[in-house]
Formats: sequence, structure tokens, C-alpha cells
Amino acid sequence: MPLPTMDFLCVWFLRRCVSPDAVDLLLRHFVIETNLMNFVIRNTPVSMEPVRLRPEALSELGEQAVVEHDVNVYDVLIALDVVPIVARSPLDFRQPDIPPLDAERHRRRLVRLDIQTALCVMNIPFSLALSSDEYRRAVHSMRFDDSFLEILAVITVDDTFRHWKLTGMSLWMDSNVDVPRMVYRHALVCEYAHAQLVKLAGGQYPRHTAVEFD
Repeated sequence: MPLPTMDFLCVWFLRRCVSPDAVDLLLRHFVIETNLMNFVIRNTPVSMEPVRLRPEALSELGEQAVVEHDVNVYDVLIALDVVPIVARSPLDFRQPDIPPLDAERHRRRLVRLDIQTALCVMNIPFSLALSSDEYRRAVHSMRFDDSFLEILAVITVDDTFRHWKLTGMSLWMDSNVDVPRMVYRHALVCEYAHAQLVKLAGGQYPRHTAVEFD
């Protein structure tokens, strides 16, 4: 199955079979993880531009957002591998916002699946459309949560981020896992980490309005 076909099927499925609240959570995740990566980029001497993947509308998920999202994670970690990661002061808290998201709430749904059920169904076209290497890359990208949490803890000097680590052998490269469950946990960890950054910035976690902290 070509990637454009996968994108088309997933967007159609989200529009017709998934609750708007679940679509909203999915869009939020792409924005939130980009915010986390950009916070790390801005607060380390890494030589790379901020990540730009911040989809605000459901239709934007049909532009190979999933593949771009996974590649961004690897690019950031590879770039970080050659720079010192130390506590920073003052911290650059630019862009910890969630812009208004369009989950197409006006569109009539055939059914309204919750986010966990939707992830289970969407894993099928993902596994069919991606090559074995691409699918493993996507699964393994979620194994790096502990690495990002440790980096955030060091930069901010805040042990709160370490509380959400799985610990143990977090870099176990095994694709024979419950992928939808991993995705759901990954999204929750990113939500917690992002909320903590907003708290450290002295703000409130925005949902439907965009804010920017100086």
C-alpha cells in the first residue's frame, strides 16, 4: 500500500469513525511533541533548526505527518549525540502553546470511536503501508521517551521528568509489542512533560488558545 493511500484512508477513518475529542488528542500530540523537541533544541547547543511539524487541521495529517514525526525524533537525538547537555539558565520557553485545532467537529460521524480503539484500527494500514524498516523505526522511536525525559530533567534541573520514565531496558529494540498501547502511553508521557514545561514557564496549560511566554 503506497503512503498516500495510507494517509487518505487514515484521514477518512478519522473523519467518519473517530470522535472529535479523540481526533483533537491526536492533533495535540503532534504539536506537543514538536514543542518538546524545540524546547530541547533551543536550550542546547545543537546545530539544527526548530521542528516545524505542528498540524492544526485534520487534513494536515494526510501529508505524511506520521513519517515526518518519527524522522524528526531521530534527527534531534542524533544531533544531540555530539553536544554537551547541561543545565541552562535562563531557559528559553518560547512556543509552549497549543494553537486552535480543527478536529472537524461539524462533520457527521458513522461511529465515534475513542482514541485507544482508533489507534488499534489505524495500526493496520500503518503496518501494511510502511516497509519493515519504516515500521520498526516508528515503533522504536517511542523507545526514546526515557532519553527525552532525562534530557529535560538535566536542562531544567527538575526531577519531575524522571518520574515518568519506564527505566530498565528502555532501548530494547523489539517490534513484537502492543503498538497501540505504546502509542497511547507515549502520548500521555508527552502530555505530562509538556504540562510541566508550561508550569515551569509560569503559565497555564492552554487548550484552545495560543499563548507565548517571553
